[in-house]
Amino acid sequence: MTTETSVNPNKRKAVLLGITGVFAIAGIAYGAYYTLVLSQRVETDNAYVGGNLVNVSAQVAGSVVEIRADETQQVQAGAEIVRLDPADAEVALAQAEARLGSAVRQQRERYSNVDQLLAVVEQRKVALATAQDDLARRAPLAAEQVVSGEDVAHARRAVEDARAALDVALKQVSAARAGLSGVDAAHHPSVLAAKADYTQAWLATRRNTIVAPVSGYVAKRSVQVGSRIAPGAPLLSVVPLDQLWVDANFKESELRDIRVGQAVRIEADMYGSAVTYHGKVMGLAAGTGSAFSLLPAQNASGNWIKVVQRVPVRISLDPAELARHPLRVGLSATVDVDISKKDGTALGAVASTPARYATTALDQPLQQAQVATDAIVSRNLVN
Repeated sequence: MTTETSVNPNKRKAVLLGITGVFAIAGIAYGAYYTLVLSQRVETDNAYVGGNLVNVSAQVAGSVVEIRADETQQVQAGAEIVRLDPADAEVALAQAEARLGSAVRQQRERYSNVDQLLAVVEQRKVALATAQDDLARRAPLAAEQVVSGEDVAHARRAVEDARAALDVALKQVSAARAGLSGVDAAHHPSVLAAKADYTQAWLATRRNTIVAPVSGYVAKRSVQVGSRIAPGAPLLSVVPLDQLWVDANFKESELRDIRVGQAVRIEADMYGSAVTYHGKVMGLAAGTGSAFSLLPAQNASGNWIKVVQRVPVRISLDPAELARHPLRVGLSATVDVDISKKDGTALGAVASTPARYATTALDQPLQQAQVATDAIVSRNLVN
């Protein structure tokens, strides 16, 4: 009995020491793992896929006669997606063409009036010279009493009348030239204004066809055939799914070591752990989500309760990975940021001079409108 009681405590002590050693080793391993791995990463599942929702709207008023793309369908930049009734725009273009032709003809008439007034000036000069000659002949004869003084007085008044008529004609020429000097009929301001109106009407005829400003997928279509729409009314949206990012909402206590440029691993709930995306921190928002909400929190009240705030962190996605595994705007994701490298900045970089987003799909060939206006001007300038 004595031998068994002495052995059991020894065995029990060895077992306890073994268990303690195992826990100690596990604690040391976890501490090393936390120090080397977990402390160098921050993770959140409060993250969502974001993207550009490009709203498409009409630039002119009109009635919808065709819709060429619907929800979920892909469209290319510049593709026609909605057509408006062109009748009103074509009528307005015809009226603008008529006004332009009328403006050119009015300027032709004004330039012709100047030539006519110059002829009147020459006529008044001849009349003045004739009156002066007549006075010069009568004045000596009046001294010899060959003609009466009344005749001489009439001749003198005739000279004064002719000189006044010449002054009036010269002022009329000056007034007529004031609105025409320095330009020809084709480049007169009134003609240029009429050309601008024609160009505007020409653009309106082309804008009856509404095109996609960017390549992407149609979403939020609200326009219907037959609807009468006004300029600026939203018709649908185009979502370019190759230009997505992730907005991860980190707690304010987790932002201390997050820097621009740090590597990020993303898992979307759509694919789970089977697909991992790789990105980089693009920047941190300028304020918390509550600060930019429609109704910001009023923390000055007496029953205030502290709530941990979250700040959106924007994360880029690898375009190649995004092309292989497409995402959708608004999907949930889990984000893991590697904060081991802290050489980046906490604030975003200065915006670059080139445009970050741009489209040429809405550009119009204004040279064609210029050629059309020049042709109208040339036709109405021909004598």
